Amino acid sequence: MSTLTALEWLSRLVALDTTSRNSNMALIEDVGAFLDGHGITWRIIPNEDGTKANLYATIGPDIPGGIVLSGHSDVVPVDGQDWASDPFSLHDGGDGKLYGRGTSDMKGFIACVLAQVPHMRRLPLQRPIHLALSYDEEVGCLGVHSMVADICANLPRPAAVIVGEPTGMRVVNAHKSITSWYTTVTGYEVHSSNTHLGVNAIGIAAQLIGFLDQMAEDLRAKGDHSHRFEPPYSTISVGTITGGSAQNIVPGRCTFTWEYRLLPDENGAALKALFDAEAERLVARYRAISPAMSIETSLRASAKGLRAVEGSPAEALVLALTGQNQSEAVSYATEAGIFQDAGLPAVICGPGHIAQAHKPNEWIEHAQIIACSAFLEKLTHHLSLS
Repeated sequence: MSTLTALEWLSRLVALDTTSRNSNMALIEDVGAFLDGHGITWRIIPNEDGTKANLYATIGPDIPGGIVLSGHSDVVPVDGQDWASDPFSLHDGGDGKLYGRGTSDMKGFIACVLAQVPHMRRLPLQRPIHLALSYDEEVGCLGVHSMVADICANLPRPAAVIVGEPTGMRVVNAHKSITSWYTTVTGYEVHSSNTHLGVNAIGIAAQLIGFLDQMAEDLRAKGDHSHRFEPPYSTISVGTITGGSAQNIVPGRCTFTWEYRLLPDENGAALKALFDAEAERLVARYRAISPAMSIETSLRASAKGLRAVEGSPAEALVLALTGQNQSEAVSYATEAGIFQDAGLPAVICGPGHIAQAHKPNEWIEHAQIIACSAFLEKLTHHLSLS
C-alpha cells in the first residue's frame, strides 16, 4: 500500500500530460492501482474507442447518503504559452506557490482527495465517500455525462456532490451555463473583380457576428436580477474564425465558433432561435445569387448551469464544514450542473483560484492544499460520526 502526501500526489499527477487531446488512461490506471492497494473497488466508464475513461470508487458502506468528491482529470494545452518552468513538472517557486499545468484546475483537488484515502479507509465511515474522476471536461464536459448516469443507475443514491473546481475553498452554489457552436457559411467563389457574381462567406459571417454582438448588448442591458454574478449579465462571444483562400478570390467558405454563457434562468433555446432566424434571412437573400449558399450551425459542447438551491444538503454540509456563512456564484461552468440535473444536490468547493487556470505558469498556493486537506479530513470525520 502506497501512502503519498498531497504534494507528492500533485507532483505525480502534474507529470501525467492529460491535455484533453491526449488519453487520460495513464492517470486512470495509476489511480486504479493505488485504490487496489487499499482494497477499494473501482469502476471505469470508457469512451467509445477506449482511449479515455471516467473512474469512480466507493469507500465505506454500500448505502445511500454518501458524498461524491468529483474532479476532472484533463487539463488545457500549453501550446504557445511562455512558461518559466516545465509545465508538466511540479515546481516549487519558493514563494508559497506550486507551479505546473493543472495545479489549480484541478489536479490540486484530486491530489488532496487521493492523499486522504488511507485516512478514509482507517475511520469507521457510517456513510460512504465516492471518488469520481472524469475526462474531457475542458472541451465541453463530454465525459461526465456517462459517469453520472452510471452512478445514478448503480450506486445507492448519494446525498451530495462536491465538485472541487478552484474556488479558493469558498462555497459556490450557482454558476452560469455554457453552450458553444460551430457555424459554417458556404458561399460562392468567383474572381474578386466580379464580386457581384459571388457570395462572400466571410462577409456573411461578419454579418452574423455583428448580430451576435447586438444580442450580447441586449443581454448586458437585461442584467442579472440576482446581483450575484460577475459580469452581472449573460454573455455571448466569438472564439475563432477561419475562411478564404486568397486575396483575389471571393471566399466560398467561412467557419466561426461562438458561445453563450447564461445566467441560470436565461433561455438558451430562445437565443439560438433568434440566431437561426437571422441565418435563414441571410440564406434567403443570397440564394438568389447561388442556390448552393447555406449557413449550418452545429453544437460544439454544452454544460448546464448550476441553480442556487438555498439550504440544499450539499450546501448545508459544506458551509458547516468550512465555517462559512453564505455561498457565492461564479461565471465559469463546471460539471456540477450536470450532477444537479440528474437529481444530485451539488456545490463547488476546491483549492486554487480560477484566475490562475489555463494560464502560463499556472500555480496554486501551498496554503490552499493545506486548507483543502483539512476540509477533507473534517468531512471524513463527519461521515464517520453521522
